Amino acid sequence: MTLTGKIIGAALEVHHALGPGFLESIYQRALLHELELQGLHTNKELEVCVEYKGEPVGKHRLDIVVEHAVVVELKAVNAIHELHLAQAVSELKATGLEVALIMNFGERKLVWRRLIKSRELRELRELL
Repeated sequence: MTLTGKIIGAALEVHHALGPGFLESIYQRALLHELELQGLHTNKELEVCVEYKGEPVGKHRLDIVVEHAVVVELKAVNAIHELHLAQAVSELKATGLEVALIMNFGERKLVWRRLIKSRELRELRELL
């Protein structure tokens, strides 16, 4: 099973056990616990520096990074919107990582989106 497949499986387990309606922070703690039970290395609220033309302009905290490879952005909202996708793409640019998962625990069923930086950036350029 792929790394993203394991993360999605862990999120499905959390959503099945808790259902919708809780705060994002509760899902974060539950998912961190489930990922650790599966033996995956996680970083919680990893702080990354955002640069503009080589100059640091701010810091951003990532919900979860798994195995130093996948950014996991958690939501507990009624639907994933374009703003959430843009946020995840920005996080990939800031970290230099290639893959992000947006997990929305706020709906009746878990909804997720897998983003791959090179593909997402190409699609954004095509829209412009």
